[in-house]
Amino acid sequence: MTGVSSLPVLHYPTVTELTARARALAARRPDVCTLRQVGVSRAGRPLHLLSVGGAARAVLVVAGAHPNEPAGGLTLLALAERVADERELRAGTSWHFLLCADPDGASLHVTPAPRSLYEYHLGFFRPAGAEQPEWAPSVLPPDRLPPETRALTGVIDELRPYLQVSLHGTDLGGSWVQLTQDVPGLAEPFAKSAAQLHIPVETGASDAAGWPACGPGVHVMPAPGADQAYPSLPDDARRSTWYHAHRYGGMTAVVEVPMWASDLVDDPAPHPHPAAAIRRLAHRLRRDTLEVDRVLQEALPRLEGVDDPLLRAARWGLGLVPGLASDLTGMPPAGSTRAYIGSVDAFVRRLPLRSAAMLLRVLRETDDRAAPRLERLVAVWSAAFAERFRARWVPVQHQVEHQSRTVLATALHARERTV
Repeated sequence: MTGVSSLPVLHYPTVTELTARARALAARRPDVCTLRQVGVSRAGRPLHLLSVGGAARAVLVVAGAHPNEPAGGLTLLALAERVADERELRAGTSWHFLLCADPDGASLHVTPAPRSLYEYHLGFFRPAGAEQPEWAPSVLPPDRLPPETRALTGVIDELRPYLQVSLHGTDLGGSWVQLTQDVPGLAEPFAKSAAQLHIPVETGASDAAGWPACGPGVHVMPAPGADQAYPSLPDDARRSTWYHAHRYGGMTAVVEVPMWASDLVDDPAPHPHPAAAIRRLAHRLRRDTLEVDRVLQEALPRLEGVDDPLLRAARWGLGLVPGLASDLTGMPPAGSTRAYIGSVDAFVRRLPLRSAAMLLRVLRETDDRAAPRLERLVAVWSAAFAERFRARWVPVQHQVEHQSRTVLATALHARERTV
């Protein structure tokens, strides 16, 4: 496939920039494009939907569900441009693009052009589970859902898409796809695109532990009622907005792309000592989390009255660790691949690092004396993470190209599946 866009990609755009570019596209192609507001965030920021084409069969593409995964906004714009310019992509299908599902979160993640994992984490933000638009339905009752979630489900109710695609990413690792239903034929173009762009396929993604695979890096979520890989985690993908399209006969694909790549996450060889490796990782997770929690407990009296989304998110992340560490040590690791153990290694590095990074931002804002201690942790852990996984930057153009190709391939094969 050829490139999908000539958009400038020197940095990840803000929501304001995304909206301006979407508005410019709608002005350039008013014959096929419309831009409208479909809701507001908790802080009153607008949520915009760009629609291209008018066919009844719809594809919905969602960007910005996690603010620390910024490639999706550029991917969305690239796809919208291509669909507007190529009539055959609109034949029988309308395309709808939710520019950013969480504009409040996007305003708090402030690393538009990170040059290192350390710099990325200095501006890091990812909200607590109940404040994430896609995950909120899995942890909150219906009458307490945030307005961003209600806007997203309202769009799904209106469009009844045969396919919803949620654009996600990872800081360091590889690319993989999560499907709420199998899409025969997707694995081949997905793997081909990743190979052409030198992006590793994450064959043992811990996010999809125990899920059926229909090809390397392409995972199908278990049916409702099946056991969870991590029983202690409060969120469950099968109760997220990803399944909302099922009530209309649709499905969802989640397309993950890395910012930094690691060739250690696509090794399918069996790990020689998986049980011992998992025990070591669970131990490190507890140890590193305890180190961050000590700083938090020492600083909390000085943070009395602070109600900050960064602080809430940091405490939420730390609170997940005891149960998660127990889940890990209780999992049967027989037959685990090097890729899977590597993915778990990355996962257990992220949790305390992210909490430390967000707590550091809170302490810096209050000029707290504990901030230098946390800054050292964030610097050391970021460097160790990058070194352990031999991190190499994936050009933003390649992130966008691979994610765009995968969306188009998924839409094509999912449509053939439902015709």
